Amino acid sequence: MNKSEVIRRITEIGVIPVVRARSGDEAMRAIDAIKEGGISVMEVTMTVPGAVRVIEEVVRRYESDVIIGAGTVLDAETARTVILAGAQFVISPALNLATIECCRRYSVAVMPGALTPTEVITAWTAGADMVKVFPCNALGGASYLRSLKAPLPHIDLVPTGGVSLETAADFIRAGATALGIGSELVDTKALRDNQDNVITARARQLIQIVKEARADAS
Repeated sequence: MNKSEVIRRITEIGVIPVVRARSGDEAMRAIDAIKEGGISVMEVTMTVPGAVRVIEEVVRRYESDVIIGAGTVLDAETARTVILAGAQFVISPALNLATIECCRRYSVAVMPGALTPTEVITAWTAGADMVKVFPCNALGGASYLRSLKAPLPHIDLVPTGGVSLETAADFIRAGATALGIGSELVDTKALRDNQDNVITARARQLIQIVKEARADAS
């Protein structure tokens, strides 16, 4: 799948689940549960033990049915490693220009993290396909995103931090292209309690919330 199709699919779905887990097996259970709930985009953070193997397993198991990306990518070397493992997009909590350059070299979608207007513009100018606004909740959540979006309507922003079932609609109405959501969706306690269905149900709710909020905003 080429980069433009990956970006189109991410935009269409509007949700990027951030999968953090205590083990590779736990991460795969979370991914399976999210997929069951109808979300076919996943971000596996590099904090997951054996994260590269998890990415390889998702590619093997789901092929083009799941858009798999790597998160918490802090440098170009790691970006190259996850791309070779099959990652179709790369996300970072911070702005690293060498990482953007690496992803562009491999024609893989990249979403660096930024918070201030200067960082957002720097990331976009350097070739970011979307910009992760992180930690968005620290500066006011949806209201901050709306303030950023006003002078930068052409930049696709993906707020992360503070996104939940309760706040998702506000972020969409504020102009978010997609939402990065972690523990509010990928509930590790539910996984420990063998209640994977909780994650599946939340995934379904999120899809509906995004759909309704987009309709409201149009």
